[in-house]
Amino acid sequence: MNTIDQATNNRIQQWLTAEYDSETVAQVQQLVDNNEETELIDSFYKDLEFGTGGLRGIMGVGSNRMNKYTIGKATQGLANYLKKQFPDQAIKVAVSYDSRNNSQKFGHLVADVFSANGIHVYLFEALRPTPVLSFAVRHFGCQGGVMLTASHNPKEYNGYKAYWNDGGQLVAPHDKNVITEVDAISSVTEIKFDRQPENITLVGEDFDQHYVDANKKLSIHPEAVAAEKDLKIVFSSIHGTGVTIVPKMLEAWGFTNVHLVEEQATPDGNFPTVVYPNPEEEEAMSMAKKKGEELDADVVMATDPDADRVGLAVKNHKGEIQLLNGNQIGSLLIYYVLSSKKENGSLKDNDFIVKTIVTSNLMTAISDSFSVKHYETLTGFKFIGEVMTRVEGKENYLVGGEESYGFLVGDLVRDKDAVNACAFIAEMAAYFKSQGKSLFDVLLSLYEQYGFYQEKLISLTKKGKAGAEEIKQMMADLRANAPQTLGGVAVKEIRDYAHGVATVLASNSQSSIDLPKSDVLQFITVDGDVISARPSGTEPKIKFYCSVKEPLASRDAYEETAIKLEEKVKNIMADIVKD
Repeated sequence: MNTIDQATNNRIQQWLTAEYDSETVAQVQQLVDNNEETELIDSFYKDLEFGTGGLRGIMGVGSNRMNKYTIGKATQGLANYLKKQFPDQAIKVAVSYDSRNNSQKFGHLVADVFSANGIHVYLFEALRPTPVLSFAVRHFGCQGGVMLTASHNPKEYNGYKAYWNDGGQLVAPHDKNVITEVDAISSVTEIKFDRQPENITLVGEDFDQHYVDANKKLSIHPEAVAAEKDLKIVFSSIHGTGVTIVPKMLEAWGFTNVHLVEEQATPDGNFPTVVYPNPEEEEAMSMAKKKGEELDADVVMATDPDADRVGLAVKNHKGEIQLLNGNQIGSLLIYYVLSSKKENGSLKDNDFIVKTIVTSNLMTAISDSFSVKHYETLTGFKFIGEVMTRVEGKENYLVGGEESYGFLVGDLVRDKDAVNACAFIAEMAAYFKSQGKSLFDVLLSLYEQYGFYQEKLISLTKKGKAGAEEIKQMMADLRANAPQTLGGVAVKEIRDYAHGVATVLASNSQSSIDLPKSDVLQFITVDGDVISARPSGTEPKIKFYCSVKEPLASRDAYEETAIKLEEKVKNIMADIVKD
């Protein structure tokens, strides 16, 4: 145990006291007896912190793991904060959970702690998607909410997304203030674990109808759905919560030809048919894509475990089923919503869209062409939700998205919503099909009109304390030795969001960035390429995003231009990604 620092050792010793249950103490003692230093360090070197997605970590014993005590402590801290913020109100919260191992148990634990603190809990009887939880916070007039999920992380993870009274995830100052309350809890004996049943209302399956009905009212072209109701749709929930409500939503909108990927339709926290339950990964979409090819489907969709992200594959110009990335999906949705509203005369002067700073500027180009205002936020859909809440009543949110496959049409919730997105993707496909176009046809039209945007994301996984330190050093090195050229193209501007400064290299002039501080670096070349480096807030990864652009002379030049852009991305990434 020679490599364990004193602070970490103090935490280990604390967890061996009688404050913790005998099972927990036995598990910690076994790690100590077996001299498992790496596991002990990774489990105890810090307390879990709220990142872009809330509390998220590997399940197991320890202060840096998801377990009864870290979840209980977070909930007690949140309860204490809610009581301070709403001192003269009867406080209500909504709680839901996904299909991950222990999610239901953790969901009931959270409900127990809230109820023991005199807070009324609307607890879902069965697993439901994250966007349904966000909707429930608003529907029941709650002051907060909690969703137990680790989204698309590997199976050993679980997580805790905390929500505020607007239905959005915690943002400043509430996120840091809750952490202060959590840190103020010096002993787990301060956590109230004793369930008070009278403070818990179970939310049943009938609640789904409220959510489905509210979404259906957002439909822009119901006549197109009626005309193309037999649109051939393949859907996979990848063993998650999407199966509980996406088929209901598509049926309610009028689609009659929906095919489930049965092998992935049973909720299962082990995610037995995929390596990662993430629709961003080609492998995770492979079964749905194969079924789409077998059925000659128009649309193939798959959602992640908590159904807030959706992957999409469509028939390309060769009739092959082709996966689209998050930038392409979001751009199509923005174009569909804006062009449809312009067509029916319902675009307003105060309409707006939102995207994140690492998401394709194609979305901005589209919104500009319709004279619709756009906002840019830091990475994480909670920041999009924050914009929606900030301007609510003064401006009108239409649609938003981020490259990581998160989208939302309409303002029913304050988080990304794959259920809502599935319905709109299907409606969009039906609308364009009624005009004799596929979604890929429309995408090529966008490239012809606005330029061919090509994006790539490279993620490097760096686990544990050593990995966290390595990621920190990689960002420090990039700041200290910023590249002057990338892929043979000169860098024009560097944006350092941690310091809130944008620097134009030629003149060495600086301007401030009007966004909260965040550990992100962006390099913009003279060609307009955008390369971003960002440590993930939810996974042990550092992510590098690249977006390049070139005119598309004609559809016939698609393959040639794609190859050219892929080579440019490859050269740029080779200069910046050092592993």
